[in-house]
Amino acid sequence: MTYLSFDTVTKRYGKTEVVQPFDLDVAEGELVAFLGPSGCGKTTLMRMVGGLEAPSSGCIMLRGEALTRPDRRRGMVFQSYSAFPWLTVAGNVAYGMRYRSDLSAAEKRDQVAHFLDLVGLTAFADEWPNRISGGMRQRVAIARTLAAGSDILLMDEPFGALDAQRREFLQLELRRIQIDEGKTVIFVTHDVEEAAFLADRVIVFTRRPARILAEVDVTARIGASRTLEMREGSGFFALRNELLHHVRSTASQEEDAV
Repeated sequence: MTYLSFDTVTKRYGKTEVVQPFDLDVAEGELVAFLGPSGCGKTTLMRMVGGLEAPSSGCIMLRGEALTRPDRRRGMVFQSYSAFPWLTVAGNVAYGMRYRSDLSAAEKRDQVAHFLDLVGLTAFADEWPNRISGGMRQRVAIARTLAAGSDILLMDEPFGALDAQRREFLQLELRRIQIDEGKTVIFVTHDVEEAAFLADRVIVFTRRPARILAEVDVTARIGASRTLEMREGSGFFALRNELLHHVRSTASQEEDAV
């Protein structure tokens, strides 16, 4: 059985077509990047996985079950820093477990410690969000989502507002967490290099209405291991240029339509 599947999914807002019939299968533990220009519909597809939007037709299924509303199996991390300012770093992570009846109070404390260690924030457990960096606040949001017991992470350009150094660090952290925790990730971005570095597979979208322009198996091309040094290699450079070519072709299509 396919883990996560999009079955002829479409989306319209009134007369505006946002997503054309869309089919895609995502394997458990896979990191799939949705790459495309701003406003193309990739975020709408991700929100439909999260249950924040309903398809106009078709369905999205998780282990054969149609997804119709949000639940803690799917956690979302957005571009904005979403740490709650009235809670400490540890309190933010604990908040993610507020609906978990499968854990005792002691187990929840253990989980907070586990996820703080996972994202490298143990030393900052008692700090307030306004006392830590933006990159750390993003790690708090990731830890809170993981603590909620989410099997799928839905990430909408979560590193877009960060400086280059913090962005690279969090990309490495996300890849490590995804592998260590066996999480399935859908990562929305319009950054070609970020998609190439993070993903097992990249889905390149056309301009709106969204449809698949290209599907690139990154792991088959450069392997599953990712390091900053590999960005300087010829294999990564060729992959980046291939994705860039696809993205540029969407701009050419728009110009031809004008």
